[in-house]
Amino acid sequence: MAVKIKLMRLGKMRAPYYRIVVADARTKREGRVIETIGKYHPKENPSFIEVDGDRAAYWLGVGAQPTEPVAAILKVTGDWQRFKGLPAPAPMLVAEPKVDKKVAFEAAARQSIEGGGGAATTPRKKAAPKATASSTEVDDDTAPAGHAAPPADQPSTATPGTTATPDTADGTGHSATDGPQQSTPAGAAPSAPEAGTGSPQEAGGAADASAAALAADAASSGGPTSDGA
Repeated sequence: MAVKIKLMRLGKMRAPYYRIVVADARTKREGRVIETIGKYHPKENPSFIEVDGDRAAYWLGVGAQPTEPVAAILKVTGDWQRFKGLPAPAPMLVAEPKVDKKVAFEAAARQSIEGGGGAATTPRKKAAPKATASSTEVDDDTAPAGHAAPPADQPSTATPGTTATPDTADGTGHSATDGPQQSTPAGAAPSAPEAGTGSPQEAGGAADASAAALAADAASSGGPTSDGA
């Protein structure tokens, strides 16, 4: 019976991996096998190759014929050179061992506790300041140029140069706080000021005017003068 060392394809489409098996040459590629002596994963970087050297040397010694892909794999691992007595090839590239996630997490936690004193590494976010009601209701765009709009709760002031009319003014324009006002009948002359109501300067001026009027009347009538002539 002819025995071959060949690859058995496994895996999904576009993601194959193989087993290195010893089987009858007349069986199918995925048929019955005699023994599995290795693994080959071409999709990894670098490719993963695992071969049992002792079993490979045994089957090569009893006459098993490797296929071309298996012979190339045995040359990479050095089993073919060892069987033929040839110099050993260069060391095979091996992927770095994967670090256990649990071990990595424990190491990082221990380092953070020892170095940072157990404090959190991410700072807390500060809350944004709340907007007041006056700032949201007043729009600065509506204020005149160069002036800011006053807050909503501040009373408005009058513009310089204008006076506000009191609410208690009546139809005559007098305020109710000015006291009672005397009304003058239509067509009547204004009454003279009452005695004792004028100032001393006004009283003196009236006396001088009366004396001057009497002197003028005496001169016009030809009466006696002050010098006896």
